[in-house]
Amino acid sequence: MKVRSLSELKTLRKALAEQAARLVAERAAAEAARREAEERTHRDRLLFERTVGVVQRLPHHGRHLLRPHPPLPRPQQRELDEQAVMREALSDLFDAETLLHTDEHLSFRRPGVGPEVARKLRQGDWSIQAQVDLHGLRTDEARETLGVFIREAHKRGLRCVRVVHGKGLGSPGKTPVLKSRVHSWLAQKNEVMAFVQARPAEGGAGALVVLLRPSHRTH
Repeated sequence: MKVRSLSELKTLRKALAEQAARLVAERAAAEAARREAEERTHRDRLLFERTVGVVQRLPHHGRHLLRPHPPLPRPQQRELDEQAVMREALSDLFDAETLLHTDEHLSFRRPGVGPEVARKLRQGDWSIQAQVDLHGLRTDEARETLGVFIREAHKRGLRCVRVVHGKGLGSPGKTPVLKSRVHSWLAQKNEVMAFVQARPAEGGAGALVVLLRPSHRTH
């Protein structure tokens, strides 16, 4: 930069002096901030030492060992139950009408189960130990509820249960749709040995008395 007059020289000197002053102030501020940070770190370290006491640094070996997590236990019983549910899925297409006996009352018994079983079941020789009421449920709800009820009752060692399906008087056309479905579903359940229409005092045409196979708990 070429200075042409004394006034320009004075202006240039003033500008340079102001610039130098700013640099000195910035350096002083940076140094003050550095010292404050060091003091803060020192105070924090002293506070930590007073709080936790004397500490000793562990020797550095350059390795970090991770213990493998043990594998989570497999829910084997739940898996078995789910597999059983899949095997025992109840179909609405199964036709149980040819398996039903319509003597004086409706009844069902598996091959190899004698007619005296149905007769004793109808007479009440087995006391009813539990019941499920499907009346008013939708088809899918009734199917699932019945499947779970029969499976759990057999698992508990129960032998005689009652299934209430209703008489179908509230169905369109007064057709007992759920009643015939329940017949089909029960005939597909391996736990069921036989079933008969309930006596009037036990629900009559709106219920079934079901005999279950013996389970390991009844042996």
